[in-house]
Amino acid sequence: MSKSHLYVTRRLPDPVMTALTERFHLTQPPETAPPNRDTVLAGIRDAEALICTLAEQIDAPMLSKTLHLRVIANYAVGYNNIDLDAARARNIIVTNTPDILTESTADLTWALLLATARRVPEGHSLVQHGSWTGWEPRQLLGADVFGRTLGIIGMGRIGQAVAQRAAGFKMPVLYHSHTPKDFPDHSSWKSVGLDDILAQADFLTLHVPLTAGTRHLIGPRELQLMRPTAFLINAARGPVVDEAALVEAIQEGRLAGAGLDVYEHEPAIHRGLLALNNVVTLPHLGSATHATRIRMGMVCLENVVAVMEGRPAPNRVA
Repeated sequence: MSKSHLYVTRRLPDPVMTALTERFHLTQPPETAPPNRDTVLAGIRDAEALICTLAEQIDAPMLSKTLHLRVIANYAVGYNNIDLDAARARNIIVTNTPDILTESTADLTWALLLATARRVPEGHSLVQHGSWTGWEPRQLLGADVFGRTLGIIGMGRIGQAVAQRAAGFKMPVLYHSHTPKDFPDHSSWKSVGLDDILAQADFLTLHVPLTAGTRHLIGPRELQLMRPTAFLINAARGPVVDEAALVEAIQEGRLAGAGLDVYEHEPAIHRGLLALNNVVTLPHLGSATHATRIRMGMVCLENVVAVMEGRPAPNRVA
C-alpha cells in the first residue's frame, strides 16, 4: 500500500521522525532552521498532510497553491500562524496540541520569575567570568517572591498550572480572564479587573493566546499602571507585549524588570531589552523538554493519521 504524502516543516525529535517516516512519505526533508516561503510552498504542493510550527505562516495565498492538502497539524497549542478561514474554505482540517505542554510551560514561567527576581543570570555571569571576589552584603540584591502577589492574565490550562505552583510560595493569586472562571477549591485565587491586576501584582505573568484583541495587551497605558517594583513575565506570545513600551518603562525605572521567553518579532529581539541587566531573555523554551516535545509530535501524528483514515481528528480547532 502506498504511503500518504506528508510535509514536515522542521525536524522534530528523533522518535517522532521515526514514527512519521514509517507511516508517511515525506515530500521533502524537514529543515533544522526555519524554512523560507518557497520551501514551504514546494513542500505542501503535493502533500496530503502538513505538520508545521509557529514559525511558519500558513496563509490564504499559500493554501491556494495546495492540490491535495487535507489536514494541518500545528506543533503548538496556539495556531495564530494559520489562516483558519482560508483552511475552512478549502475543507482543510486544522489541529493543535493542547494539554501536552501545560506543565512544562508553567515550570518555565516560574524559572523566569525566580531568575528575574533573584538576578540569577547576573550572578551566573559574575561567577563564570571570574569576577566574583566573595560574599558582600549589598551584592546583587533581588526581590522576595515568598508571600508576594502573583497576577495572572489568562486563566486557561497554563495560567491555572502557574497559579497552583504559587501555593508553595504562599502567594495570593489575582487573575484576569476573558471568560468567567470559578475556582471554589482555591480560596486564595481572586478574579479582578485588568486595571486592578496591573496595579496590585508584584509579579505579572501572561498566558493568553495571540489574537487581534490581545496584541499589545500590555502597552504604555498598562505599564504605567504597574508598580515600579513589579516584574512582568511573558511565556505566552511576544506580540502581546509592546516591546518598545516595555523597554522605555524599565529604562525609566517604572518597572523593576521582566522575564521573557517570547518576543514581538522573534527571532529578532528589541535591542533595548538586550542592554538591560534586569531583563532575563530565553529563546522560546516554554515546551522544551524531551518528553513534552516528543509527545507534541506524537499528538500531531495521531491527528494526521485520524484524518487520513477518515476519523475525527482528536484535537481539531477548525
